[in-house]
Amino acid sequence: MCMINNSLIMNNLIKPENPDTEKKAYHCNICGKSFLQYCCFTYHQWIHAGGNGQQCDICDKSFSNSSDVARHTHTHTGEKPYHCDICGKSFLQYCCFTYHQWIHTGGDGQQCDICDKSFSNSSDVARRTHTGEKPYHCDICGKSFSYSSEVARHTRTHTRETPYHCDVCGKSFPYSSSVARHKRTHTGEKPYHCDVCGKSFSQSSILTNHKATHTGEKPHHCGICGKSFSRNSELVTHSRIHTGEKPYHCRDCGKSFSCNSHLVAHNRIHTGERPYHCDICGKSFYQKSHLTSHKPIHTGVKPYHCEICGKTFSQRRQLNRHTNIHTREEP
Repeated sequence: MCMINNSLIMNNLIKPENPDTEKKAYHCNICGKSFLQYCCFTYHQWIHAGGNGQQCDICDKSFSNSSDVARHTHTHTGEKPYHCDICGKSFLQYCCFTYHQWIHTGGDGQQCDICDKSFSNSSDVARRTHTGEKPYHCDICGKSFSYSSEVARHTRTHTRETPYHCDVCGKSFPYSSSVARHKRTHTGEKPYHCDVCGKSFSQSSILTNHKATHTGEKPHHCGICGKSFSRNSELVTHSRIHTGEKPYHCRDCGKSFSCNSHLVAHNRIHTGERPYHCDICGKSFYQKSHLTSHKPIHTGVKPYHCEICGKTFSQRRQLNRHTNIHTREEP
């Protein structure tokens, strides 16, 4: 790390009276951003202090040298060049990567009394992982979070802010991690492998979901109807059936949806985008499920059966139309 104006740094540094109670102990009093480590805090100060004329071509922020500009550029591209060989987690900055290593190597004897994991200092032990404490609240919807950084991340679901861009296709995303995942659609990289069947995936979350197909485990249960799910995200989405919550809103027409994927599909009605193409006839669809439903027209497969008369159909809507014949009341 280059030399910086320490007087400026220290003037803008606010340490809490009891740092063991805070996850991020270093606070910038210019913009209010908080940092877990001092090295990350000092690196951040260049945004305000400026450098020697080295600027980012994307946002025009100034830095002390070209290497700092290169590191900063990763915040736009989503690239995280430092990878942990033990757990696979990636990091934007080297100092954060070395800090993370304490999780695996142990620290100065500071351990969590609940799970016995070792950490480099007591402030990490004091994190709210096990207590469930959520003192930070979203001003828009009231949702609570354990850390202030989680509130900032969550707020983008309301503002639809997408500050991170793919340098291949230009698509924008709300989080740097989303850019990193998206880039694999261009590279075809699938770094996550199932140790049961060997199948590979582009995202760790997809691998986790896939593993449930082998175990059949569904540990997440709905407290209202008792239905079980293999993923917590599925349970959260399902719960909105009972609550009626629809937190995702269309900017063009105002229509609301219970999950983001439904909003994404709906937006294509306005944009005209139809990314799913039939490789037989070339017809395009804005939802993958519509393409799946269309394909049996060409294959001759008729997977939908009428339980009353046994007649089969290639598409569900054909079955639904046919069922009316049986349910229609006679005059």
